Amino acid sequence: MKVTLSVIKADIGGWVGHSDSYPKVLEKAEEAMFHARKNNVIIDYHVTKCGDDAQLIMTHKHGEGSEIIHKLAWNTFLECTEVAKRYKLHGAGQDLLSDAFSGNIKGMGPGVAEMEIDEREAESVLIFMADKTSSGAWNMPLYKIFADPFNTIGLVIAGNLHNGFTFEVHDVKDHKKVTFNCPEDIYDLLVLIGAPSRYCIKSVYHRDTGEIAATSSTQKLSLMAGRYVGKDDPVCIVRAQGNFPAVGEVLEPFAHPFFVEGWMRGSHMGPLMPVSVADATPSRFDGPPRVICLGFQIANGELVGPKDMLEDISFENARGEANLMADIMRQHGPFEPHRLPLDEMEYTTLPQVMDKLKDRFEVLED
Repeated sequence: MKVTLSVIKADIGGWVGHSDSYPKVLEKAEEAMFHARKNNVIIDYHVTKCGDDAQLIMTHKHGEGSEIIHKLAWNTFLECTEVAKRYKLHGAGQDLLSDAFSGNIKGMGPGVAEMEIDEREAESVLIFMADKTSSGAWNMPLYKIFADPFNTIGLVIAGNLHNGFTFEVHDVKDHKKVTFNCPEDIYDLLVLIGAPSRYCIKSVYHRDTGEIAATSSTQKLSLMAGRYVGKDDPVCIVRAQGNFPAVGEVLEPFAHPFFVEGWMRGSHMGPLMPVSVADATPSRFDGPPRVICLGFQIANGELVGPKDMLEDISFENARGEANLMADIMRQHGPFEPHRLPLDEMEYTTLPQVMDKLKDRFEVLED
């Protein structure tokens, strides 16, 4: 059975500040999704949150980029925004950059990850959602999952993984894309994805079968709005088992936190902490950044789940490491490497400060 899995998120308004999602906002999203399923617009759905972002997980038969599905998500977010405004939530509707739907939600603010698949006999899917970070946050874990044999032993000992995967990488500033075949292109791939503020892994494909293995949102709010409007808070879908890495191999990159950009005012580096949905409530310096993962089996389009994958106590050490890394970075205050480099703060509120200072600079004499 061919089915499309769409994950669409938006920051509708924070409760309190940027730390969490207000239950009545999520109830409104649930109501909209329920009616869509009842009217056979979608097959199934799950509504959740990661920090202050509402997350819509949907299965349907309309394919990727469907105007029907994107309009459903857009209208749902608009209805949720009205609830957010009623309760004066912080930044109500901040991810909705336009007043009118234009046929596709991409480029309008919300983050989107979608894949159309031929449903396997056992279709295991992991959906990652992050808060207080940017769209390049998936670069390191996707590399480890699909190209690093120290993480994914299947690349070495499983015949159906041994030939590797193809990575599609997007240059989010110049709006270009490039593909790499791994393992032979690993070094070339790393040249780009090691700069996640510009180059983001969009999708990963099985080299032998051409099947899509993973896809992520690569929307950058600052580039779309031309100013600081919040973090990108990306989402990512990864298929597991069979011709793809096992569930445990997909989760393994999160056993140790790594630094990502985002955190307070989208202007700092901080550790990406793996947590349960219940603990995705970043409040310390509006962070540190969080990642959650919901696991599903998909059966005839039905979402069997979710299972809260990062709730597992085996990620306790990672959470402790993240807190220690956060302590170390916070000691730097406004200094790099905690604060982002100046060229990465072009779309923050910093230019307003620099404009005030421009007349105070004097030319140096030779």
